[in-house]
Amino acid sequence: MEDYMLPCLNKKLFGFDCMGCGIQRAISLIFQGEFVEAFFMYPAIYSLIALFLAIGINIFFKFKKSNMVIGGLAIITVATIVISYIIKLTI
Repeated sequence: MEDYMLPCLNKKLFGFDCMGCGIQRAISLIFQGEFVEAFFMYPAIYSLIALFLAIGINIFFKFKKSNMVIGGLAIITVATIVISYIIKLTI
């Protein structure tokens, strides 16, 4: 599976990681059952999964307060991506 992963164009052109670097490998690690390693590869992977699940469930089954749940998950996901990216750049 790793043979078919796309390289990061930002890293190739500019020499530093983008905010999405590691998401493909994190998904691959989840499929391999390496859940902790997936988190360390891309910390926002689980909040992204929860966000997409909430959006998918909301498409088929409308539920009360779905806007609050999806909005909250979106804020958590974006905050996790930005904070982990800043930490990755400083370390």
